[in-house]
Amino acid sequence: MMAIVLRALVLLLAASACTAFAQSYPVKAVRVIVPYSPGGPLDDVMRVVGNRLTEMWGLSVLVDNRTGAGGSIGADYVAKSAPDGYTLLLGNAGPMTINPGLQKKLPYDAQRDFAPVSQLTASPMVLVVHPSMPVKTVPDLVRVAKARSGQLIYASAGIGNLQHLGMEALQTMAGIRMNHVPYKGAPPALIDVMSGQVQLMFANIVGVLQHIRSGKVRAIAVSSVKRAGTLPDVPSVADSYPEFDATGWTGVFAPAGTPKDVIAKLHADITSVLVRPDIRERFTDQGAEVVASSPEQLAAFVRRESALYAKIIQSSGIKVD
Repeated sequence: MMAIVLRALVLLLAASACTAFAQSYPVKAVRVIVPYSPGGPLDDVMRVVGNRLTEMWGLSVLVDNRTGAGGSIGADYVAKSAPDGYTLLLGNAGPMTINPGLQKKLPYDAQRDFAPVSQLTASPMVLVVHPSMPVKTVPDLVRVAKARSGQLIYASAGIGNLQHLGMEALQTMAGIRMNHVPYKGAPPALIDVMSGQVQLMFANIVGVLQHIRSGKVRAIAVSSVKRAGTLPDVPSVADSYPEFDATGWTGVFAPAGTPKDVIAKLHADITSVLVRPDIRERFTDQGAEVVASSPEQLAAFVRRESALYAKIIQSSGIKVD
């Protein structure tokens, strides 16, 4: 009997300690790992949200860019960090839902090793072509691609990323074949589309919007099921192929084992930032939609996307070295 009482007391004390820890969280700087280079769309999202959290907490939110392996290096770092809420990951499709189906020796489990906090944004990609291309719609592109089978060249930010998978899915649905040129990141890929070195690509709306407006590239479709508010006259790929959906997103994750009260605190504070009119307006102007989902909704979203991209990777035969 005494052993049972002592065990119950230990559990009660541990629970009390966790509650007290969560109530005082944070008490020091919080570091968010962005697994991509500084200056990109994901980096910008986290810096905007991080600056508001810094103001709210009176403590620094530090953005730490750890690049490589399609986002997997940064994600692995967080997966192996202490589960105390002071090291977080800004995740997206790459390390969380694509790489698990692409990299056979991934050093972490995207669904087991992380505690979802909240999705932040959703933003479609835009299918853009060089202005010299005689296409203005997806059906136009399909006709040209069939007439010039294997001759059109499309760019992406690298093998196996969302831009690559989106184009592979479109080719499969449309019954066309184009050549893929992977780049080391989206900016150099877009530069070559604008110069005419390659004909087309799926580009993140946040990074390409200014170039569409300046006429350096032509937008022929967005990758989301519904049209983008910032490009209301540009149809969706799904208008031609209803099953198509390849939307970019960002979300915050903590290491698995992070106390639930800390996750709840993070979710509440992040959501309070995202619902601010100035934040919503800023992201909307860039073509992104604020989501602010619950931890449970983000976990379910990751499961669904992982299954979808694993299917595309398998059917397309995509491999990484």
